Amino acid sequence: MPKDDSLQTSGGIMASEWNVRKRRPVRRKHIAPLLKRLETDLAIDLNVDGAFLEMAEYGPWNMVFVDRTPLVFELIDDGDERRVFLTLRGFLAHMDALKWVEVDHGAIPFLMNGADCMVAGVHASEASVKAGDLVWIRDMTHKRPLALGWAVDDGEVMVENTKGKGIKTVHWVGDELWEME
Repeated sequence: MPKDDSLQTSGGIMASEWNVRKRRPVRRKHIAPLLKRLETDLAIDLNVDGAFLEMAEYGPWNMVFVDRTPLVFELIDDGDERRVFLTLRGFLAHMDALKWVEVDHGAIPFLMNGADCMVAGVHASEASVKAGDLVWIRDMTHKRPLALGWAVDDGEVMVENTKGKGIKTVHWVGDELWEME
């Protein structure tokens, strides 16, 4: 875990003391609006027909498990609005999704330790990325997801700038949510 407050969310700090609570099976029709909003925002097709669906609480976040794998989570942004996004495991299955930011190899070790993404490492961004959006960070060579976080600036601004924080990281490869099954 980073030594600063970079993991602050309106629901608290992502920490190892967060536990999965109230895990229960759920029917698709009960979470259909949530999944539809996610499919629209990221321009993907979440084909969960016939899959075993569960919902659970993970700290302040709500999670959707598809065949016992956490694929979708819902969190609250700074304006107390509910936001739905894929987990990194979800992005592994949907690597053509929108809302991505690409970083160079120098940023990867820092992101793997949960650090915020600095704009100096950002090389490209998807056109629809705006300040305050949840975005997924991928490496520029393999296009694999590395982390998720809140965009501090618009995508174009992050690519042009050379100093400052670009994305406040909330979930990364190797954290507790990544290790969960």
